[in-house]
Amino acid sequence: MTAEVQTVRPVVTRAGSEHQDTGQSGGAVRVSGVSVQHTPATRIWFGKVSNDPGYRSLPHHHGEAETGGYVLTGSARIYFGEGYAEFVDMGAGDFVFVPPFMPHVEANTSTTEELVWLTARTPENIVVNLDDVPDETLVGYRRA
Repeated sequence: MTAEVQTVRPVVTRAGSEHQDTGQSGGAVRVSGVSVQHTPATRIWFGKVSNDPGYRSLPHHHGEAETGGYVLTGSARIYFGEGYAEFVDMGAGDFVFVPPFMPHVEANTSTTEELVWLTARTPENIVVNLDDVPDETLVGYRRA
C-alpha cells in the first residue's frame, strides 16, 4: 500500500479578485483576501475594510471572533462602551485588538481621505449588526 502524497500550495487571491460577498455593516466595506468562502482556510478570515471619507459602520460586533486590525492608510476612531461614549483614535501604522462580542462603531475621522484597514479574524468574518445610533451621539463624528 502506497501513501498518497498531497501537494500543499499557497493560494493567492489577486488584487481585484477578492471575495466581496462577506458580512457588511453600513459604511464599512469588507472584502476577503483569505476566507473559508474562497480558499482552503478553515480558522481565519483576513481582509481589507475601507471607509470612504466621513463614513462609519453601523454599530456591530463580531460574535465569538477575536479581531486584529491594522490601519493601512487614513485616520480611524472606534467607538465602544455604554452608548458608544468611549473611543480610541488610530492612524496609519497602528494595530488594534477588538475582543469577541464587543459592540463598536468604526469611523473614518477624515472628511477628505479614505480609511483602509487590514483585518484578521478568527474563525471567519462574523458580523452581527446592531441598532443604529444617531451621528450626534458619537463624540466628534462628522460626515463628509
